[in-house]
Amino acid sequence: MRLEVIPYVLDFKFSARTSRGEMNNRKVWFLRVFGENGTCGLGEVAPIHRLSPEAVEDIPDFLTQLQLSVQDIQMPNSEEEVFDMVAKLIPPSIPSVRFGLEMALLDLYKGGSKHIFREDLSNVQIPINGLVWMGDDSFMKMQIKEKLEAGFSCIKLKVGALNFDTELSIIRSLRKISEDLIIRIDANGAFQTNEVLSKIKALSKFNIHSIEQPIMPMQPEAMELLCNRSEIPIALDEELIGIQSSRDRVDLLQDLKPQYLVLKPTLHGGFASVKEWIDLAEIHGIDWWITSYLESNIGLNAIAQFTSQYPTDGIHHGLGTGGLYNNNITSPIIIDQGYFKYAKSSVWGEVDG
Repeated sequence: MRLEVIPYVLDFKFSARTSRGEMNNRKVWFLRVFGENGTCGLGEVAPIHRLSPEAVEDIPDFLTQLQLSVQDIQMPNSEEEVFDMVAKLIPPSIPSVRFGLEMALLDLYKGGSKHIFREDLSNVQIPINGLVWMGDDSFMKMQIKEKLEAGFSCIKLKVGALNFDTELSIIRSLRKISEDLIIRIDANGAFQTNEVLSKIKALSKFNIHSIEQPIMPMQPEAMELLCNRSEIPIALDEELIGIQSSRDRVDLLQDLKPQYLVLKPTLHGGFASVKEWIDLAEIHGIDWWITSYLESNIGLNAIAQFTSQYPTDGIHHGLGTGGLYNNNITSPIIIDQGYFKYAKSSVWGEVDG
């Protein structure tokens, strides 16, 4: 096989703000894998500086090494062969590259049509949450208005960067709009351990569905206490990053006993890894949903098809809308009344550096 690497910079339409800083653009790498018959599979490597476990600046060197590694490897003949091949080529410490190569090889195996997990995309209909980014009061309220007008029944708000009273006021006004609206909170680890329970108590007055990663990861005793005592169900997100072995994953679930898992293929090293998390969560009676990681429409397409293999009734997944960037890759992805769908046209834009 032959691997081609195409760097690409995605430009945000606005300054995307979280509790860990702001992003105006982000770099991704598209992978084209060519088989012996000329078929091409397309994948995406999309780490985020300071959020992904790997160092973004190290990605180009590793991709250069990967180009040499795949030259003498035969095309895979099954999903299992893809997963085995990627596990041998790429260490779990570089999950975004695992995800990108899995995607490219699966696409190659399926004929290069971008129909990676499904042949027919016409009946894909995945309920998703509408994401409200951090910003000043007027910016967040404007986003909320847009999401409600677009038909979203589940709203996810990022918190932790503004004054807490301001955030409470925004959530209070949102709850006044509808008692039936599902409200999720994502703190990205912003709350301190000595204040988190009091802040969760204040938030709980507004019938919050869940709160993602209220404190920073790697504080097992504090997180176990939270999962047991929080008045809002806890969803683990960053806490799962870097937990690679099955034994460690089982131990984490049994020790912390969270109510939800938030699963991101780019962060967890691809689809085989996420599938294991799902299997373990269901064994332990833990609910979960899948979230994209600000990938372009190329990565989003693969994640959505993977997600659509599972029952989606009553579960709002965190799939991006594809509308965050000025220069996203043209795709048939559409959002309709809070559902992720595909348009009848399957036109895709070209991936060029």
